[in-house]
Amino acid sequence: MVAVEGAFAEGTPCWTDAMLPDLEAGKRFYGELFGWTFGDPPAAEQPDRPGQPGRSDRPGQGSRTVALLGGRRVASLVRKPDGRLPTVWTVYFATPDAAATARRIRAAGGQLVTEPEAVGPEGVAATAVDPGGAVFGLWQPEALAGFEAVREPGSYVWTEVCTREREPVDAFYREVFGYVMYPAGDESTGEAADIMVWAPRGEPADDEHAVGSRTMIDETYPVEMPAHFLVHFAVADCDAAVRTTVRLGGRTVDGPQDTPFGRYAVLADNQGARFGVLDTSTAL
Repeated sequence: MVAVEGAFAEGTPCWTDAMLPDLEAGKRFYGELFGWTFGDPPAAEQPDRPGQPGRSDRPGQGSRTVALLGGRRVASLVRKPDGRLPTVWTVYFATPDAAATARRIRAAGGQLVTEPEAVGPEGVAATAVDPGGAVFGLWQPEALAGFEAVREPGSYVWTEVCTREREPVDAFYREVFGYVMYPAGDESTGEAADIMVWAPRGEPADDEHAVGSRTMIDETYPVEMPAHFLVHFAVADCDAAVRTTVRLGGRTVDGPQDTPFGRYAVLADNQGARFGVLDTSTAL
């Protein structure tokens, strides 16, 4: 992943937000789980990058809040304006030209949920859906680049799209973001990979440069499970994060379990939004 505080390479996840029915409950939950505080840093410490991708409303209106880890922006929580909207985490991918990326999305078989729109001086945002039905965001930075901390406990670490449409979805992300893709793990059998890892256009296809992945929704998932992006946050202790989630009214969806990338679990918060936690210190 590119350095924080600099420009994010095209197709790199650069922001995430959770849309929740109860904003204050979300602040209490994630504040205790990840050690987040909320609201912009003090003016003397604040970069000249107010706001957050994907939302045009202002902090003073009480409909969203920026999550801070040690004073650095790492995510946002947003109050749902309509109860019919899903309670979800959304990931935003960096683009130098949201309008051009939107055209590629349509040409590759995706759809725009919201057209590219300026978010004050911060940048341009859009949301889209891939051919498998997974929703994601675009962020064209102006004053706001994106994450100010990544890959440390309490901050963003990974995203994966979970889908039932292997070939159309792989082709879509190659065309839209120019990803270089390679299979995770041992795929020497020659069978189609259940997990394909993404690296930005022009970068080596290796774990050092990876920015996300595609995984298949198989028979272990409920039949009603839609395609979706799963956002992961780094934690210092996966099992402790699971216990805290349950104590705070959330639940365990999958795991904890060990992987070559570290011990991880899929969780749901106390309002139903799913997310992953990953302890990279336990990577094999």
